Amino acid sequence: MSPLILNIALLLGAAAVIYFACEFFVNGVEWVGRKLSVGATATGTILAAFGTALPESVITFVAVAFGKSDAQRELGVGAALGGPLVLSTIAYATVGLTLIFAHQHLKRTAEVKRDFQRLARDQGWFLAIFLVKLTVGLVAFSFKPWLGIAFLAAYALYFWQEMRRDESGEEEEELEPLILARKAPGDPSLVLSLVQTLCALVVIFFASRLFVGQLDALGPALGIKPQLLALLLSPIATELPETMNAIIWVRQGKHRLALANISGAMMIQATVPTAFGIFFTPWLLDRSLILAGGLTAIAVAVMFVSFRRGVISRGFLASMGLFYAVFAGLLMALRL
Repeated sequence: MSPLILNIALLLGAAAVIYFACEFFVNGVEWVGRKLSVGATATGTILAAFGTALPESVITFVAVAFGKSDAQRELGVGAALGGPLVLSTIAYATVGLTLIFAHQHLKRTAEVKRDFQRLARDQGWFLAIFLVKLTVGLVAFSFKPWLGIAFLAAYALYFWQEMRRDESGEEEEELEPLILARKAPGDPSLVLSLVQTLCALVVIFFASRLFVGQLDALGPALGIKPQLLALLLSPIATELPETMNAIIWVRQGKHRLALANISGAMMIQATVPTAFGIFFTPWLLDRSLILAGGLTAIAVAVMFVSFRRGVISRGFLASMGLFYAVFAGLLMALRL
């Protein structure tokens, strides 16, 4: 078997493993949220988002803190910008497209409108933090490393607000039986729910690393420049778990959890990896990263305005993918 065919086979195999592991993860994390009395929205924005964004945050930390060359550390900085771009464009577009292919519509009820208004609030949080993140990357000053603490504090505040959100008046959704306890009578225990969730997360982590590794090897074989690979394809690979979660939850009719997971992951990507980058690198952005950051900010601003005004169609969500297409076109046209 040729190396190219082997790379493609491993790439597709890793993607399949990630998808099936995400089936176990979303099933387990819903039960963990139920057992800990965490609301459905917080289950998506905090528990699921923390689990799926943790591997990328660790990878960024290792790259910027222990990278042996400037190129390795710059890859960590690029991941801190590329992740939010993918989440705010491709991940939301995936929700819209899955709704379309599953022949599901977003009902224009007061409850759905309220969900999107909450999403608008999250987008506002993200946009404010992200603009600070971009501004800090444009200038050099001596006390910049101390600002990393502010980004961690911003996520701590977001975490606190999400966990104390009152969802007592909302109807609980019926959960699928825990996969590891389908034949057991009654609700599963918290311990078993945690075991399933954590085991799935470990599989997702290693399968994601395999996926990224095969993508890195496949790029040169197809003549893709390393810079384009790092900015265009690698972020898609690292955000694959969140995208897979979105597909699974939307397919189950739980678009609220899917959107909350993306929103929560965006908040983590805007703060925790950024803090690591500011702590261990000069955090000065080149033109390609500024372009990525600028289009991310525009995409989020469009969603913020639309969600607040009640624009909640599946077609609008699907159209968010156009921002990533614009980024890819400008990146290659301008040769950044």
